[in-house]
Amino acid sequence: MTFAIIPLMSVAIEQPYHYRRHPLVEPDWTRLPGWRDVTTAQWEDVQWQRSHCVKNIRQLREVMGDLLTDEFYADLDKDQAERATMSILVPPQMLNTMVPATGDAGMPSSGAAYTAAFYADPVRRYMLPVFSDRRSDWPSHPKSSRDSLHEQDMWVAEGLTHRYPTKVLAELLPTCPQYCGHCTRMDLVGNSTAQVTKLKLAGKPADRYGAMIDYLRATPTVRDVVVSGGDVANMPWKNLEAFVDQLLTIDNVRDIRLATKALMGLPQHWLSPEVVEGVGRVAATARARGVHLAIHTHVNNAQSVTPLVAKAARAMMDAGIFNVRNQGVLMRGVNDTPEQLLDLCFALQDEAAITPYYFYMCDMIPFSEHWRLSLAEAQRLQHSIMGYLPGFATPRIVCDVPFVGKRWVNQNDAYDRELGISYWRKNYRTSIEAADADALSREYVYYDPIYTLPEAGQQWWRSAVDQDATHAASMEAALASRSVAALQATR
Repeated sequence: MTFAIIPLMSVAIEQPYHYRRHPLVEPDWTRLPGWRDVTTAQWEDVQWQRSHCVKNIRQLREVMGDLLTDEFYADLDKDQAERATMSILVPPQMLNTMVPATGDAGMPSSGAAYTAAFYADPVRRYMLPVFSDRRSDWPSHPKSSRDSLHEQDMWVAEGLTHRYPTKVLAELLPTCPQYCGHCTRMDLVGNSTAQVTKLKLAGKPADRYGAMIDYLRATPTVRDVVVSGGDVANMPWKNLEAFVDQLLTIDNVRDIRLATKALMGLPQHWLSPEVVEGVGRVAATARARGVHLAIHTHVNNAQSVTPLVAKAARAMMDAGIFNVRNQGVLMRGVNDTPEQLLDLCFALQDEAAITPYYFYMCDMIPFSEHWRLSLAEAQRLQHSIMGYLPGFATPRIVCDVPFVGKRWVNQNDAYDRELGISYWRKNYRTSIEAADADALSREYVYYDPIYTLPEAGQQWWRSAVDQDATHAASMEAALASRSVAALQATR
């Protein structure tokens, strides 16, 4: 018996998301008045990039010229005075990706129309937040806090957070090449603002690093070290290499992750010969010892993925890095649609060899409500992006629950949608719970933005938020009773 082979015509199938490959383009920085004479050699020089970061409104005016109206600068100034938890620090590389095309590409060239496009720009929304971005009804959630993940509560040495059984976070320094408005470590990282006096690391760097290494040598259950800050790109390479070299002498350390948003925000750093050669040395040592040395970066929108970013990522892979992964943050107006998330993931995976890994729900720091999404919205986004990317490159959307850690957004035990309270459990003790018999049975909570709740829930919160201590205690009791009710409702 023979079978005829019938050629099939390609059939166009309507899908919720249509995949198209988009070649990367480095936006033309000379379109910005202050950089009209900047050469390619200057642009690709890391020292030029660092010395021309925008740190205040005056410098932003010098770069943007008459592209932006005075109203925008006043809006930014008001935010810095009354809301900002991070000071302004934007490298040229990042500023250049805001409203990346003008003139003949169809974008307005100056004035009110350009300013409107700048307001709407997803990168601008989190790198240069303005007062009018913030919520006027709920600028902060009543349960927000400066160290919302309680990382400092779990320090086992200054800057070394031991939250998970086999993993630690080493915060080596409190600075970055760029300051993101939504920074989860706003309590420690960056310059003080009018709203936030930053904490300072007390110990000398060498003493702090030594204490971290001593703890890891004495704690054989730890196998995974995230080396972060701040951003390791702000650490002199010889100092970072020395610290990683010490990690590589500890037999139980099997994974080392270097955390750096600068791979996207300042790729020139990771392309500098000193760094490329140094990465090659530590990567060779790691490979010889069977240790996975990876880079984790932080890209939130496809606009930020440019040829220089792809070149830096590939340079790291060529130098011997095991993998380059992306950990973004879900933010309203930045990446809160399936199209934005998938466009970003394909740009990373197809063009830059960066693996999409996590998208975190924005943490509950002060003045972050306008960025945060509800758990229900995050769950819908996770559903919407499934099936398009390879499984290994399909990012998990996670909620970083205080005192718990990362949980996939569908792992909640119960969810009171009226009050916007989700309840979570965990399967391990943190470093502050060694003697806590109830740690594994207790429920932990995460709160949705109040403005996303039904009117009944918003009214409950309006009534509950009162500054006197008696009412605050009553509020805690009311929340506890809702917690029990919510759990019972799911059984």
